Amino acid sequence: MKDQNKLDIINAKSHFQNAGKFAFKEFNNYYTQLKHNKLGIIFLWIWYIVRIILTILIFSFLMIEGVPNISEIQVLTGSGKISPDKTLAKEQDKLKESLTKDLAQLEKRMNTFTPIYPYIIINTTENKFYVFKGSKLLKEGKCSTGSYINLIGDNKKSWIFKTPRGERKILRKITSPVWKKPDWAFIEEGIPVPSMSHSSRFEYNVLGDYALALGDGYLIHGTIYKRQLGMPVTHGCVRLNDDDLEFVYKNLTVGSRVFIY
Repeated sequence: MKDQNKLDIINAKSHFQNAGKFAFKEFNNYYTQLKHNKLGIIFLWIWYIVRIILTILIFSFLMIEGVPNISEIQVLTGSGKISPDKTLAKEQDKLKESLTKDLAQLEKRMNTFTPIYPYIIINTTENKFYVFKGSKLLKEGKCSTGSYINLIGDNKKSWIFKTPRGERKILRKITSPVWKKPDWAFIEEGIPVPSMSHSSRFEYNVLGDYALALGDGYLIHGTIYKRQLGMPVTHGCVRLNDDDLEFVYKNLTVGSRVFIY
């Protein structure tokens, strides 16, 4: 009986070995056929890619679901019950308190840089202006700033018509301003440049009722070209409409700060 069992076991092993060899041989034949078949090769590549994607998705899911959120960390108490980690809560409270103090200090420092008197901000990118008193907005509207056109004269001298960025101050306030035309104004029009005292240098009623001098020949003034407000069309000055110009003139004083960016 024992010999018969041994014989059965040997026959079973032989059977499984032959079956395995047969299956492996069949797979090799199928794989060889696939390699010589373009569609088969494409199928194999797709199968490899799908396996890789599935592996990545399963790994990602396990990482997301398997790793606990730090806010959910809990510990066992002496009684065996689960309760929030008190040490972690204390550290979070300390961090929150520290950040609150830092924020308060930053706000305090920022307030020291903010003028308490009215000031004006010029946005040359969007051609807008804003008048503030402290952090309170008093007035906003459209303006026109430098066109960035590069004008080249006969003597190779050139001018770039841009509004200078940075911080300036109101140096002077003028009523009924008169424009004294610089050399580039004549070159731009193709007219011979006259002497500095020639009457053609002076133009009236083109700058509006008011002007505020910023230094280096730059002004905040009015315009007769109101349709162009909101566009970069000036030679460097800042143009406002009549109502906005009057407001700026009356609310800003000599020494008021002008921020241009």
